[in-house]
Amino acid sequence: MESFLFQASIFLAAAVIAVPFASRMGLGSVLGYLFAGLIIGPGLGLVENNADIQHFAEFGVAMMLFLIGLELEPRALWDMRHRLIGLGGLQIVGTTAAITLIAMAMDLPWQTALAVGMILSLSSTAIVLQTLNEKQLMQSNGGRASFSVLLTQDIAVIPMLVVMPLLAIGPLVFPSVPELAQAAGEHADKAHQAMSLVEGLPGWGAALVTFSVIIGIVLAGVYGARPLFHYIHSAHLPEMFTAVSLLIVVGIGFLMMMLGLSPALGTFLAGVVLANSEFRHELESDIAPFKGLLLGLFFITVGAGINVERLLQEPANVLALTVLLISVKAIILYGIGRFFNLTKRGQWLFTLGLAQSGEFGFVLISFAFQQKVLPEPLGEQLLLIIALSMLITPLLYLIYEWLSQRVKDTTETVESDVIDTTGPVIIAGIGRFGQIVNRLVQNSGYRTVVLDHDMQTIQLMRRFGYKGFFGDPTRPELLHAAGIESAQVLVAALDDPKANLKLISYARRLRPDLHIVARARDRTSVFMLYQAGANDIVREMFDSSLRAGRYVLENVGMSEYEAAIAEETFYHHDRHTIHELAQLWDPTIAPADNHAYIERAQELEKELETALFSALEARGNDDAA
Repeated sequence: MESFLFQASIFLAAAVIAVPFASRMGLGSVLGYLFAGLIIGPGLGLVENNADIQHFAEFGVAMMLFLIGLELEPRALWDMRHRLIGLGGLQIVGTTAAITLIAMAMDLPWQTALAVGMILSLSSTAIVLQTLNEKQLMQSNGGRASFSVLLTQDIAVIPMLVVMPLLAIGPLVFPSVPELAQAAGEHADKAHQAMSLVEGLPGWGAALVTFSVIIGIVLAGVYGARPLFHYIHSAHLPEMFTAVSLLIVVGIGFLMMMLGLSPALGTFLAGVVLANSEFRHELESDIAPFKGLLLGLFFITVGAGINVERLLQEPANVLALTVLLISVKAIILYGIGRFFNLTKRGQWLFTLGLAQSGEFGFVLISFAFQQKVLPEPLGEQLLLIIALSMLITPLLYLIYEWLSQRVKDTTETVESDVIDTTGPVIIAGIGRFGQIVNRLVQNSGYRTVVLDHDMQTIQLMRRFGYKGFFGDPTRPELLHAAGIESAQVLVAALDDPKANLKLISYARRLRPDLHIVARARDRTSVFMLYQAGANDIVREMFDSSLRAGRYVLENVGMSEYEAAIAEETFYHHDRHTIHELAQLWDPTIAPADNHAYIERAQELEKELETALFSALEARGNDDAA
């Protein structure tokens, strides 16, 4: 017990220290977990034998696939079939074939070479999706293509796990395999023999049993899940939902282990089957905390299990193979991106973002070793290559950012519309913010000139009867054509804060007398736009949040009139606060280090409390009089 508590403390302490540090450095949580494992394992030697913990932590991968499955309804999968089969299918088949041929050229048997090809064809779902979300690239051309490939890879893990036992070539007959590998394989056989469903079956028999169990899981999910959830719901105990959620993942995972497969095999299928269930969101909220913790634990065990001694023995060989892997995958991905006409930025994001190997490679290596497909030395070398390729991923994204600043997408070469009208109001940006401004101004009888660089948005706007012009509003010639010299008001409502700032700076230099209404995301944006010369600055969420606060006050004891007074008082005081703090804001100093800014903000907050109290007290005196 003491040993378990010590190990748990070490793992948790390493995660708490390393992961936030890695996130602050822009490396992402997954690499933080890997670094934590490297520190407590090969670095400090605090973890020597983590095999049992790693088997437990593998359920984190299973839970991740279960949640991915919950997000994918069968109909959604069908709608994405062209991207899945085209982009994803070509990537997997092409990469597997290329790496298999290279492995066979290195004198590996074709069965082993094919297993290596399948293992290294996969990319890191955890790293790529997290990075795309952090950098707000998920909805870009390359981000959507990357997601399609990752989804195909996650689905492809299932047939890979089914095919892997068929690649077994009997006892480990590789010339360089030590007796230790055979002993480890025999030990694994004995450990699973008592509870195995496929022990002693030929390869085709094991595949048939596996296929039958998968069909059984699908049927159970379709016909048995709803009655089970309704039965649990009747108990009116929230913890029972958590219990049944864990039972589904752990139970199916255990069933897969009885087949000699990874738990992730069944949990992904179960997630897809349950995606249409009315209890889907409940399942997601119950599983998510366990998934995050166990998945992090899995990556720590991977980092702790990296054979640094072997890396130091042959660093040039391992690094060369890692670079070769990234190069081969990048070449294939680049060709696929060209074939599917991705934009230049999207193509580089697609190429560099998916060039690493992924976390499911760790699972497949362990499973392939159990099935006598891979010898231990080769498995350790593959683990090093996969881990190093994941560690190099942040560098690949830095290369993408450098390239994206130096290439132009084909969409940028589309000629702007010829602007044939002018008006007193120019609205730059017709998204969810600008369209409300445009409708109000136009329907009040004033003419507007709408500019936006998104052709689809302009076309949609025209279908609803509103005239707009396609083009980049930050381009001086477009602004001059729109009548910037004679306009009375410019509304800067672009989605990109940098572009918005650029537009306002140019307009203010050109027209010192022009009234500029600007859209801002937060206080920092307000200060930057204020310094650039904007007159009225509107935070996106400020007015709606203020109205929500008024509703709260109305329902905790205030009358509608009192709540309205509080809302109006807060509004005017906040305008005064922004003006005061803008004088103290310094873009070269972090707000937490700007002592004058903090001191004045605290004073203004106390003034707000006094102003609200005075306004409500004055209202009470008026009522009494």
